Amino acid sequence: MNTLTVFRLGRVEYEDGLKLMHLFGEARLQELIGDALLLLEHPPVLTLGRAAKRENITATDARLAEEGVEVFDTNRGGDVTYHGPGQVVGYPILLLPPERRDVRRYVRDVERGLIQTLAGFGLTAGAIPKWPGVWLGLEGSPDARKIGAIGVHLSRWLTTHGFALNVNTNLEHFQLIVPCGIREAGVTSMQRELGHPVSVPDVEEALAREFTQVFDAERVDGTVDLRTVSVAVVQGQGPEARVLLLRRTPERGGFWQTVTGRLEPGESPVEAARREVAEETGLTLPVVDLAYRHAFALGEALPPKLVEEHGFAVHVAPDTQVRLGPEHDAFEWVDVPTALARLPFRGLRETVARALNQPGP
Repeated sequence: MNTLTVFRLGRVEYEDGLKLMHLFGEARLQELIGDALLLLEHPPVLTLGRAAKRENITATDARLAEEGVEVFDTNRGGDVTYHGPGQVVGYPILLLPPERRDVRRYVRDVERGLIQTLAGFGLTAGAIPKWPGVWLGLEGSPDARKIGAIGVHLSRWLTTHGFALNVNTNLEHFQLIVPCGIREAGVTSMQRELGHPVSVPDVEEALAREFTQVFDAERVDGTVDLRTVSVAVVQGQGPEARVLLLRRTPERGGFWQTVTGRLEPGESPVEAARREVAEETGLTLPVVDLAYRHAFALGEALPPKLVEEHGFAVHVAPDTQVRLGPEHDAFEWVDVPTALARLPFRGLRETVARALNQPGP
């Protein structure tokens, strides 16, 4: 029996999710890993499939910016769809065996995994042949409403992309688009149908169970390889705010970053954040938890090395003196646009953005 390793990753920035899919896919093709199912949540984002029509994004660029919603082109099938917090996104990374190498069967299997998951919560869902995804209500019914989107990509019988199940999703964001190009029907969520918020971990557990059954696999629970912290050190507020950037030594990559580091054994994230600030800047100050935790792949290693990172902020006075640690060869206090332009990773930029929304000392 094949194994299916299930990774429950929490928040993943969309571009980091694309990288994860690529790395897991390459590792699967090289038989460095078995089949995997990545379960995660994305920040608000619109994704365009190969058949997407731009006019199916009905919101203006200004409205999207106001709502904090980004737009990405993808190589999956389908039109435009929305991802956001409270929605469980699943990326099955499967190398289909010869007996399952049928695109329609694979899509039906993904639908079945979602339908069986919803049944466990008392929701009767099904497919509507003329429309992709998983639905509540019957074809032709005025109350037909979509609860799960499906958009898959297959190459050399390796599957990527996958599905999005609306659990506690902000349904107002679907008004920014014509979901999957379907104007005749609405969108719903488990929360709306059941009348109360639904535990995302419980839904993920059900998805892991049902997809393992649908694909005749033995379940393995995946884990992250490394836990780290990122700390944005900020002085001032508003247009006058400055962010501390540290430049890594050439042998460590030579790029600019915030304070970063890994958790030591037995250390909590807040303890690691305080220690890294002291070691890398010479400052001994309180840190503010930004309630930002996300996962990503470290570098280009195969199999992928998974990292879970916690974001923190430190607010300092304008005359604060910095003493560099051995991992960096320069530092600068820069304005916010410069900081966001220099930082090479989305997670670091998000940490800075959240730190700037925190009140100063």
